[in-house]
Amino acid sequence: MKSHTMPVLDFIRHLLSAVANAALYSMGHPQVERLSALAYTNLMSVLQARSEFTLMIVENELVIDGQAQELTLFLRRFTQIFTANSIGTMTIVPGVTKAELDALIRGIALQQESGQRVIDSSEHLRLGRVEVRLSSMDAGTSSSGTKPARVSLPDMPHEEMSRFMEMYETAKQQHKLKVNGIFDIVSGFIDVFRQEARPLLAMAALRDTDEYTFTHSTNVCVLNLAQAMALGIEGQLLNDIGVAAMLHDIGKLYIPEEILTKKGKLTDEEFDIMKQHPVKGARHLLDTPGVPRLAAIAAYEHHLKYNLRGYPRVADSWQQNLCSHMTAISDFFDALRTRRSYREPVELKEIATMMFGMMGTDLHPGLTKNFLRIIGRLMKTNPSAA
Repeated sequence: MKSHTMPVLDFIRHLLSAVANAALYSMGHPQVERLSALAYTNLMSVLQARSEFTLMIVENELVIDGQAQELTLFLRRFTQIFTANSIGTMTIVPGVTKAELDALIRGIALQQESGQRVIDSSEHLRLGRVEVRLSSMDAGTSSSGTKPARVSLPDMPHEEMSRFMEMYETAKQQHKLKVNGIFDIVSGFIDVFRQEARPLLAMAALRDTDEYTFTHSTNVCVLNLAQAMALGIEGQLLNDIGVAAMLHDIGKLYIPEEILTKKGKLTDEEFDIMKQHPVKGARHLLDTPGVPRLAAIAAYEHHLKYNLRGYPRVADSWQQNLCSHMTAISDFFDALRTRRSYREPVELKEIATMMFGMMGTDLHPGLTKNFLRIIGRLMKTNPSAA
């Protein structure tokens, strides 16, 4: 168990103990108060080291800091309680009060006692329902009920492409990446997503350009953000997942151009060179100030495959990050969906069939199911996308 997850696990353990005692006695019982105070102390320790933290439940797996946890008895119980209430994420931000935590304990205890679903979000403790959604806003309406100012989706790629390509060329020539512009691009896409009822249609506009480096990196970003938002991920983690997608292939800066642009099948020697790009990319990003650690992890892991039979070679006990699994899914999908000079794009139904067959070997089963649900929704709302 990694040491940085221990305060989180202590928080969950004391939280569940407080819930059990609240259900047995009452919220005012001294034992409940003692355990809730311990849980709150654990929570303060967790938030000292980060701006927020999120627990996610994906296909009955508990994910902490992007890592699926081995389900001990109390973690399995925690997962069962939240799944029973259709809660997929819990995000807690600084400023959370003891009263907010007590309300969560009271709600869980009442649900166990009466079967009523009374667990609600609060200002600093936000619960995400398990649902597949393509936008974090309904029909582009803000929480205040007014229509937000809309960004022109078709125009956005043309505005951002020159910035991205300038950064890419600078990195290629000087081996130095200016990361601030990447953050701006990702933030721009997230803003558009919040205003678009069907954000995956962003890819239609992106495909209008012939620049594959830009379209692939940005399409993987779009697909990663769609996956993450469907799981209820928000805040800094959502931004980092988008940045990781934009930079997942940065290691290809170190691969000879003739290999990258070769239209035929690569020789064994050429493929060995190509397989170096995850390691080179991760090293490049680790040496670049301001790049999220998650980006380096995803660059390194996105070709590992779910069963670890991809590349680079790692130990059988290796635990992949959730973002790397998402990036592998997005990368595979876009590689087949994008028109290249030597082939037409593969139809969505055919790609979906292929991905279904790869679940549990090449691709993460739970995340692939989530992704295929998103694509299925896109095909229903926009049949021409197929």
